[in-house]
Amino acid sequence: MKPLTDSVRLGRLLGAMLILAAAASLAGCGVVAAPVRVTSAAVKVVPGAGDVVAAPLDVTADVID
Repeated sequence: MKPLTDSVRLGRLLGAMLILAAAASLAGCGVVAAPVRVTSAAVKVVPGAGDVVAAPLDVTADVID
């Protein structure tokens, strides 16, 4: 007869794996868009032309999301 703790551990492991899989599938786009958003924010600091140059980057990040 198996101890009850073995089945509890297995259930917790499966639950944790399910949560991680769901989080990974939902967060994938944000990870890809993050460098584009950081670059856009850095470019916006430049006076004058920063907003013009950052506009295509913002659109690109929106499309990725």
